[in-house]
Amino acid sequence: MSAERKCLDCGTLLHGRADKKFCNDLCRNNYNNQLNSNSYNLVRNINNILRRNRRIIEEMNPSGKTKTTREKMLVKGFDFDYFTSSFKTQAGARYFFCYEHGYLLLEADEVLLVKSKKETSKFTEDSQRN
Repeated sequence: MSAERKCLDCGTLLHGRADKKFCNDLCRNNYNNQLNSNSYNLVRNINNILRRNRRIIEEMNPSGKTKTTREKMLVKGFDFDYFTSSFKTQAGARYFFCYEHGYLLLEADEVLLVKSKKETSKFTEDSQRN
């Protein structure tokens, strides 16, 4: 005789298939949501920071190349610890990007804001093909 099986979420006695783990879809969804909630929260929070950083650079850099100060970016909520990529020039300068918008830390608390030409040219090439 087989041992009693209980729903992994609510503990209700299970009847039916031998490999059944949950009594219904609600319990299955609840169990899996609880199991994954910590990792989803981490990813969601990081994505929110990256999107906010991108939006701030985009708003402060309408022309595609602008100087500002680190303080002005911090006041708007920019987080310098999060970026999607970095690029080091031959001269040794390191640009940090949040998607296609980036910045270069300069001397005296200044920041150069830029927009990647690579992403812009790729978009232009794709639109010309269609």
